[in-house]
Amino acid sequence: MGLISNGTTVFDNGSMASGFGGSLNFISKATASASASIEFTSGIDSTYKEYVFYCVNLHPATDGAEFQFNLSTDGGSNYNVTKTTTFFRTYHNESDATTSLEYVTDFDLAQSTSFKTIMRDMGSDNDQAGCGSLKLFNPSSTTFVKHFISDCQHYQLNDFSMRDMTAGYGNTISSIDAIKFQMSSGNIDAGEILLFGVN
Repeated sequence: MGLISNGTTVFDNGSMASGFGGSLNFISKATASASASIEFTSGIDSTYKEYVFYCVNLHPATDGAEFQFNLSTDGGSNYNVTKTTTFFRTYHNESDATTSLEYVTDFDLAQSTSFKTIMRDMGSDNDQAGCGSLKLFNPSSTTFVKHFISDCQHYQLNDFSMRDMTAGYGNTISSIDAIKFQMSSGNIDAGEILLFGVN
């Protein structure tokens, strides 16, 4: 059955699915084990207009580390794409004493080639980890800059539930073909990052 208007089928189920899209197509997975970084140097190309990286139970080796990424236009030889970004967060601690929703200018980038933080002040206790997603849009365009949106939740080092949300663009019209994830200090002790393309 499809969408019906005045008794006439306008779309059948197949055309609606392809028209509105959104199906995920698994590309690859990387598993951290005391890893200095995780890189995806293949699978990001013109096949899809949107790519999603799902971060699952990322555990830092160092208390208070920031989880970050950077982009490459040369297959991972250099991770130095110029970025302009914004960052805000919401948090709530276990004692129910502190809550907030705030814009954090310290984690903005303004035409910077630095790594972009998407989870800050991560805890390294045995039960602490972070999960979330990073969406990268139309990385193979040679006309437009490269937009991204990240939404992550993690167990902060001082026992806060913290949700970090950031967005921005890579200010290049060159194709983005690789991405690197790392902690600001220490290794990625454990966790997985899964790459999907979106139809």
